[in-house]
Amino acid sequence: MAFVENKGVKIFWDQLGQGEPILLIMGLGWTSAMWHRSRPVLAERYRTIALDNRGVGRSDLPAGPYSIDLMASDGAAVLDAAGVDRAHVFGVSMGGMIAQEFALQYPRRVRSLILGCTAAGGPTALQAEPEVLQVLVRRDLSPDASVAATNPFLYDPATPPERLDQDTVIRKQWWPDPVGYMAQLQGILAWEAYSRLPQIAAPTLVIHGEGDRLIPPGNAKLITDRIRGAKLMMIPRAGHVFPTDQPDLVHSAVLEFLSAQSDRKLSTPA
Repeated sequence: MAFVENKGVKIFWDQLGQGEPILLIMGLGWTSAMWHRSRPVLAERYRTIALDNRGVGRSDLPAGPYSIDLMASDGAAVLDAAGVDRAHVFGVSMGGMIAQEFALQYPRRVRSLILGCTAAGGPTALQAEPEVLQVLVRRDLSPDASVAATNPFLYDPATPPERLDQDTVIRKQWWPDPVGYMAQLQGILAWEAYSRLPQIAAPTLVIHGEGDRLIPPGNAKLITDRIRGAKLMMIPRAGHVFPTDQPDLVHSAVLEFLSAQSDRKLSTPA
């Protein structure tokens, strides 16, 4: 458990496992604790480094808005504190936006890029249904009421209830302050990377649930088509939180992609 200061704000981070480093970046209003399903699997082979984005969890709660560019710089500061020059970068939802920006701002620091359930922003991005967006911006609900309102848009209907309950316990433990939540949301709404995506040269995996109602699946293809050599994997019977809906399938795909990057490095002539 550690903190690093970036631009006057303390950012919480920690690490688990050994091997090549992988930076894990979580989505809107959620802390690094929400990597609970994927992180132990990744940590068996990799040095996982995770942070609480500014405004949530154990990180400071400064006044907003928080630009995506600023939150990407928090990730760079965490890698500096961990003594890591280059890492695989895995971001989901808003974290996938931060990961895109990280790859654009710090290309030499990215070994590979995994973009989960995310979009590239701007006018080309496909938007969720109005009822989904209305739920997203509501901050007047209790944690229980908010979970009940948002879960239908986050998970596949067939996902076992006990998995949803496990996620809910962690979400409620680290329930976001409305100030931090809205400051992150403002950053999302003001951000665009679609026009810049061809600049990304890192090996990239784009992964998305076929039934995602929060960030429509078509966004995954939009991103894949803009990054040279990017691979697209659509996860069946999965919504926005695809690691909870289909953990085995997702973890197998992510580990296969990461392993291929190590194999590629070994086969590259010096």
